[in-house]
Amino acid sequence: MSDVLTDLADAGCPQGLAPAEAAPKLGLADPAPFVTRHKGLSRLELSVRGAKCGGCLSKIEKAVSALPGIAEARLNLSNGQMRVAWEGDLAPARITAAISDLGYGVAPLDPERDEDEARREERRLLTAMGVAGFAAANIMLLSISVWAGAGEMGESTRRIMHMISGAIAIPVVLFAGQTFFASAWRVLSKGRANMDVPISLAVLLALGVSIWETALGGEHAYFDACVMLLFFLLIGRFLDARLRRRAHAAATDLAALQARSVTRISASGQAESVRAREVLPGDMILLSPGERAVVDMDVVEGTTELDESLVSGESTPILSGPGARVYAGAVVLGNAIKGRAVAMAADSLMADIGRMLEAGEQRRSTYRKIAERAVSIYVPAVHTIALLTFIGWLLAGVGVREAIFIACSTLIITCPCALALAAPVTQVVASGRLFRAGVFLKSGDALERLAGTTHVVFDKTGTLTLGEPQLVKEGVAPETLAAAAQLARASRHPLSRALVAAEGAGPVARNVTEHAGLGLEGEVDGVTARLGSAEWVGADTVASDGPTLWFSLGEAAPIQLRFRDHIQEDAAEVLAGLKRRGMDFEIVSGDTASAVARTADALGISQWTAEVSPKGKVDRLEALRAEGKKVLMIGDGLNDAGALSLAHASMAPGGAMDVSQSASDAVYSGKGLGAILTTLDTSRRARSIMLQNFGLAALYNVIAVPIAVAGFASPLVAAIAMSASSLIVTLNALRQNMPAKA
Repeated sequence: MSDVLTDLADAGCPQGLAPAEAAPKLGLADPAPFVTRHKGLSRLELSVRGAKCGGCLSKIEKAVSALPGIAEARLNLSNGQMRVAWEGDLAPARITAAISDLGYGVAPLDPERDEDEARREERRLLTAMGVAGFAAANIMLLSISVWAGAGEMGESTRRIMHMISGAIAIPVVLFAGQTFFASAWRVLSKGRANMDVPISLAVLLALGVSIWETALGGEHAYFDACVMLLFFLLIGRFLDARLRRRAHAAATDLAALQARSVTRISASGQAESVRAREVLPGDMILLSPGERAVVDMDVVEGTTELDESLVSGESTPILSGPGARVYAGAVVLGNAIKGRAVAMAADSLMADIGRMLEAGEQRRSTYRKIAERAVSIYVPAVHTIALLTFIGWLLAGVGVREAIFIACSTLIITCPCALALAAPVTQVVASGRLFRAGVFLKSGDALERLAGTTHVVFDKTGTLTLGEPQLVKEGVAPETLAAAAQLARASRHPLSRALVAAEGAGPVARNVTEHAGLGLEGEVDGVTARLGSAEWVGADTVASDGPTLWFSLGEAAPIQLRFRDHIQEDAAEVLAGLKRRGMDFEIVSGDTASAVARTADALGISQWTAEVSPKGKVDRLEALRAEGKKVLMIGDGLNDAGALSLAHASMAPGGAMDVSQSASDAVYSGKGLGAILTTLDTSRRARSIMLQNFGLAALYNVIAVPIAVAGFASPLVAAIAMSASSLIVTLNALRQNMPAKA
């Protein structure tokens, strides 16, 4: 998957840092016991804490890759897990030291511990956010009293109000600001900086000036701004932490599929149950009826039908016998089979899909959201202006105290309340609108990426079609269907299930036996009957445009039963809607060429590809991406999970596999495909309003900054300006709930 990852971009952290070559620092756990050997390479999995953007990722990977013998160094930002592989005698402690020297926490990977730590981090952020919000509300009540009594309130009363505000603000800032202060100190102690440094500086300066002014009996105190800024920032940090943890749900779901036991046949012929990861190439595996393969294997003994829909997307079961390859994820529908493992579970098709999911998470985590781009400009600009203001007023002859006060006022009046609300409030309103329409968004930046898509790739089975074979009753006598259903009720075969669904409940044939790869035989009303393949019932093969079963009763001529996977009723209407919105589309499916061609012809889709493997789907998306297209992938199977994760944006129907739902950006429920158009329209409108909000926030700063720089930023002016800007962006975001113009 290295070709998928090579184009991951940096996202704003300082670059050009030299890799660490020093010996490990005291206090770091020795990672040597956690090193494994595989395919001639030493491998180590680490948990990295504190990496939050593409720039962090780039710094860490470059520092580790610069060490001698490193063959692979990949960090997943969504879950903080890093995989390192190397050759030679490199001490693993040098790897952890290189990461630690950049200011990031690092330890050998322990998934359970990391999950618990992520949950604790969420709880800590939620607690800090609640404390900051409660304190901000109380301090604002006191501040309003001061502003309302400006010119009439006595100095002693005002000082008491400020002292009470300070008594609330000081412990709250020290508690709620720990997230930012600890991060800033960690990188500063390494001689570097990150975005938490200016945030911490602004909060502490504002707090310090407010304490100083209160002690001297000054008019101005900004305790409310300190706490409110922390409150808004903590909202973003909490949501980010929760989304990071949930973003790894797809890989977790896939791991659950793989974390199964399997029956291994020993050299002495004894059957033993072992974990999938204990299976080695060459081991003999027994798969019983209804069991799912967890490793890739070649069939040695037995013949059966396999459901490979999770793997290939092929809706019709396939017959497998000695010499056939069975991929992890396939389910045995008929008789038990024995096979020889051809690879470890870590090298199976399902493991490959897991690596695709990880690559997709990593790519998404480097997507620079509109808010991040705005903040990357805003923060250095505001702090530069504040510094120049301080220098300018010093040169103008005012005292140091007054110059510091005006500079801090500049930082505070430009408190990014409107900027902080511009994206979240828009996302909340849009998400609520989509939820009411039956669409559930899965990631924080999903709206922005959905709005930017230009090309749609559809899976066929279960997406454009219903995903279930349905009996075609035309041309078949009702009594024939009723008799065939008596045999079908004794089988778990998907086509038998479709026949039973069409006919409903009823009697079951007597003395039914199932012949692997052929069909069923039993007695219907005392007469021998068969249901299965053409050769099984003695019929001449007849060409069909879909799956078929043949039924024979006694000496009567065999009758063909046809099945068809029907197209979604609104598929043509939705495709026409995509065209009106200037979007192209195609089908990329693992199903057979005839089935895909039939669906494409019915819907007028000229571009389609059939019999595509999971990696083939990813390759197609990468080719479209190289052409400059931003792909919206829509699929429902395990074979779609890698493509759903690596697409620019993705959607899955509510009936999709858990892994596919977790890998997608949005899940839509209900019948049909209409939710796709609703999602695209809502996301595009949300992006437009989001950009408007950032424009309004910028306009606010254009007005507010000169006022602050000129020394006219009184608390009343700051309060009115900040409140008005926040109210405006909120009302603008609520416009999404108004009916769109036709």
